[in-house]
Amino acid sequence: MTSGPGLWITLEGGDGSGKTTQAELLTSGLTARGRTVLRTREPGGSEVGRLIRDIVLHHRGDIAPRAEALLYAADRAHHVATVVRPALARGEVVIQDRYLDSSVAYQGAGRVLDAEEVRGLSLWATEGALPDLTVLLDLDPAVARKRLDADDKPFDRLEAEKEEFHARVRDAYLQLAEAEPQRFLVVDAALPAEEIAGRVRSRVDSLL
Repeated sequence: MTSGPGLWITLEGGDGSGKTTQAELLTSGLTARGRTVLRTREPGGSEVGRLIRDIVLHHRGDIAPRAEALLYAADRAHHVATVVRPALARGEVVIQDRYLDSSVAYQGAGRVLDAEEVRGLSLWATEGALPDLTVLLDLDPAVARKRLDADDKPFDRLEAEKEEFHARVRDAYLQLAEAEPQRFLVVDAALPAEEIAGRVRSRVDSLL
C-alpha cells in the first residue's frame, strides 16, 4: 500500500477469534508511544458502510451469494476511498477489523463462489489497495463457537451459519496466508491474549 506515510494493518479470522481484543491492545500500545491510530472496520467503517452492514449482517431473509459479495465490495470501495487512504496520507496507523480476505474466505469459500473472482472484485473496487500487514487469528471453529455462545448475544447472519461453513472459511484463510507469507502474520488465537499481542507488536515494530 503506497497511499501515504502511514501504516495499514488488518485483522482477520473467524467470528470469535479475538480480533476486537487484539485491535484494542495494539491501539493502546501504539497510542502510548505517540502514534496516531485510526480504528475502523468492514463492513461499517463509514456512514454508507453502516447502512450496508445492517443489510449484510442483520437482514431477515436470504441474500443471493453474488449480491452479498457485491454489497461487501461496495462498502469496501467507499471505505478505502473516504476513510483508509486519507488516514494513511496523514501518516496515521490504520487498524482495521476485516478487509478483502474476509470476502475471499466468507463469500468465496463459505458461499462457494469463485475465490479469485471475489478477490478481483475487491481489488477493482479499491484500485488494488492491500494492507502492509494482515494478522490472521487462527482458531478452531468449535472453540470459536463456544466463545460466541458465552457472549450470550444473538448471532448475525454469518455467525449463525453451520460448522461446515466456518470450517471452509478457516481453510480458506490459511490458504491465503500460505500464498502471501510476506503480508500475513498467522497467530494461534487459542493463546493468551497478551502473548498474541506481543507477537503482533513485534511484527508491527519491524514495519514502523
